[in-house]
Amino acid sequence: MMVLRLGSWAALGPLLSLLFSASMAYIATRENCCILDERFGSYCPTTCGIADFFNKYHLTMDNELQEMERILRQITNSTVTVEHLIQHIQSLYPPEKQTLPNSIDGFTQKSKKIIEEIIKYENTIVSHENTIQQLTDTHILNNNKITQLKQKIAQLESHCQEPCRDTAEIQETQGRDCQDIANKGARKSGLYFIKPQKAKQSFLVYCEIDSYGNGWTVLQRRLDGSEDFKRNWVQYKEGFGHLSPDDTTEFWLGNEKIHLITTQSTLPYALRIELEDWSGKKGTADYAVFKVGSEEDKYRLTYAYFLGGEAGDAFDGFDFGDNPSDKSFTSHNGMRFSTYDNDNDNFAGNCAEQDGSGWWMNRCHAGHLNGKYYIGWRLVKGEFHKDWSEEGKQIFYLLDTELT
Repeated sequence: MMVLRLGSWAALGPLLSLLFSASMAYIATRENCCILDERFGSYCPTTCGIADFFNKYHLTMDNELQEMERILRQITNSTVTVEHLIQHIQSLYPPEKQTLPNSIDGFTQKSKKIIEEIIKYENTIVSHENTIQQLTDTHILNNNKITQLKQKIAQLESHCQEPCRDTAEIQETQGRDCQDIANKGARKSGLYFIKPQKAKQSFLVYCEIDSYGNGWTVLQRRLDGSEDFKRNWVQYKEGFGHLSPDDTTEFWLGNEKIHLITTQSTLPYALRIELEDWSGKKGTADYAVFKVGSEEDKYRLTYAYFLGGEAGDAFDGFDFGDNPSDKSFTSHNGMRFSTYDNDNDNFAGNCAEQDGSGWWMNRCHAGHLNGKYYIGWRLVKGEFHKDWSEEGKQIFYLLDTELT
């Protein structure tokens, strides 16, 4: 029920004054305010302060709310975009095509292998770079050598423009051997061309012609150990070393040539071995009916008997003093020629390889004129003569040997 009553303002005058006075006298404190906030002013507990506060911050809050709404819209739009992108990716990679963990492991292994191959190729590249550097150095070295050779060629060409002078004097007389040349009137020792009956062409030899008109064909010469006598079968067959007009160089004439010379005539050949030791003592050993067989027979050495000589008969073998038959182990008559690469001796081993040169070996030898070369008592590089014994009583360390 509602009751409206009208009354006189006059009667209310004192009351309003009292209320106004009371309100004017009111002071806001924490005790009489239910909510005390300095931003609300002193209106507490009335709502006027709230209105003022709202009016004061309303515009700012509206702006902030609008900004938040804008950001939320952006987030929503971005979310939609991301969802569309996810849907697109899912459409490109359906579940049946998505990479499984096993596939990932497989790709990992393949990646490791690829990395290993890359490292391998890198190492190969480094190795090739080193090789290239070595080849470059070699190329530079070869270029330097080529330059030196070109300079040498230029010097030789300049020298060859001068008239050539043959310093090796070769005698004009020719024959089947040195005795044949001496029989034709030659009296000067030196270089001559001979052609034995079965020889296909002439070849050069040194003929030593004595005052009696004997022509000796020199088969071997050793003077100072300058020539290496450690040669193979072919080299001993063809010969090696150098022939000189004054007979001052070392050489081996060659087994094939010796064979052609010693088997061409029914007249027998004599072999002379001349020796000289470091004290100047000289000696000879002469053998009758000396022959050297063909290559098929391994250039077998044969002779009829020992003619004599101060050097003794080493070809007969060495007498050890135990049994006269001991000589058969080291005698040379009837022995085949041996080299380190063609062993034809009677020894279980290889005499030529053991002694370092070719010779008519047995087991092994009593005299070896192609052996290693000593100078005095010192061993030097090159070859030296083995012993040449006179029944075991005399041993020569040889300076000069000659087979004629």
